[in-house]
Amino acid sequence: MSPASFVTARLMETWAHGQDVAAALGQSRPATARLRSVAEIGVRARPYSYAAHARPTPVAPVRVELTGPNGEAWSWGPPDAADVVRGPALDFCLLVTQRRHRDDLALEARGPLADEWMGIAQGFAGPPGSGRESQR
Repeated sequence: MSPASFVTARLMETWAHGQDVAAALGQSRPATARLRSVAEIGVRARPYSYAAHARPTPVAPVRVELTGPNGEAWSWGPPDAADVVRGPALDFCLLVTQRRHRDDLALEARGPLADEWMGIAQGFAGPPGSGRESQR
């Protein structure tokens, strides 16, 4: 892992555990543009999500289109990708850090690869987590 990736991973973990503390205290934390780093590692960890679940990583790309906390557009992947994940950046970050269940978030997964990835997304190292139960 490069030094930049290492630092970004620690930022993601700090943010995720901070979410845990806020939730335990019944508090909410405002989303900021700093979430871009968490989203970035979540996108870049797509191959790892498959490896952690002992699945082959699909060759086809998935486009990710997120709306940042201030309404700005963040995107990764080719614009013409058949599979797309869309939604609020905060929701994507909560999913890839497994802080919320997919059904409790406003994320749209269009296409089978996007849908499969959102079901196993994991932006952190280690064995696959069991994820969170839906609050619905």
